[in-house]
Amino acid sequence: MRGVVCPAAVALVCVVGCCVVGCGVTSGYSLERAYTSDVRTVAVPVWDNATFSTGLEVQLTEAIVKEIQRTTPWRVTSGASADTSLTGSITDVSLRELSSTRGTGLTEEQLVSMTVEFEWRDSRSGQLLTSREDFTAGGTFVPAPSSRERIEVGEYGAIDQLARDVVRSLRSAW
Repeated sequence: MRGVVCPAAVALVCVVGCCVVGCGVTSGYSLERAYTSDVRTVAVPVWDNATFSTGLEVQLTEAIVKEIQRTTPWRVTSGASADTSLTGSITDVSLRELSSTRGTGLTEEQLVSMTVEFEWRDSRSGQLLTSREDFTAGGTFVPAPSSRERIEVGEYGAIDQLARDVVRSLRSAW
């Protein structure tokens, strides 16, 4: 039976063909590690704060350290012995009204917007790995008389979001 083609053989040829063609793909999904493997340790000194909102730099630094420990394979160590260093500065903290009461005009919901800039450098070579400016995140809070949330609720939301976003930006370029 010479002219009969086995369906399983056709399927196998298609699968192998797709795998061979897919080997050169450089965008889309990847099975590579999300974080570079030549970095084992990161130093995260307390960030600077160029605003009048004191104490936020310490909270942000702690949140970034915890996020690195939670989501990456790297260890956080002191600056002298670390492979890389992540430094940054809070450049702006502002409040924006999101909603107000119709009759009185009192603020019901506000957004704490926090902007940072940061650099991630290889301490061994001095090479700049990643740098961002005007990197912004926000957190909301409700100061209305019914709930009386404090501004710290919004600040915590902004800090938490910034920590996640900063650490995500340290991923390898896929």
